[in-house]
Amino acid sequence: MNIPTQMTIGSMDKIAPEAETKQNSDLNMEQFLQIISSAMSMPSLEGGGSGGGSETDYIGQMVQFGMLNQMQDLTDTMQTTMLMTQQQQAVSMVGKNVKLKTQEDQLVEGVVEKVRFDSGYATIQVNGEPYSLNTIVEVGA
Repeated sequence: MNIPTQMTIGSMDKIAPEAETKQNSDLNMEQFLQIISSAMSMPSLEGGGSGGGSETDYIGQMVQFGMLNQMQDLTDTMQTTMLMTQQQQAVSMVGKNVKLKTQEDQLVEGVVEKVRFDSGYATIQVNGEPYSLNTIVEVGA
């Protein structure tokens, strides 16, 4: 089963392809410090001191880079938390009556028979067919 593109919760690491090319934004702190130290040791083309910036400029850049790293860590933690919450919600629906809206805009009604996990995303089975949680329009007793 393919996870719908409108599914926004969960860790994207689980569904990302194995072989990815590194982006420029994938620098770690050690690599960043190597770049800054290289820039500080190079002579400036304007003839004035170190590589084109003051020490406070470099410290400011380092602080900004550290904040970006922390924000990425927070985002990863939030995605993992949302994925776990979604999984718990799916498990709590077993045995409950649900109405679902399919991609063809048809309403399907039935009891949640079981929950499966596909790449970390919870999918429910109703009337023998798997559905993602974002297709649910109503949950009953």
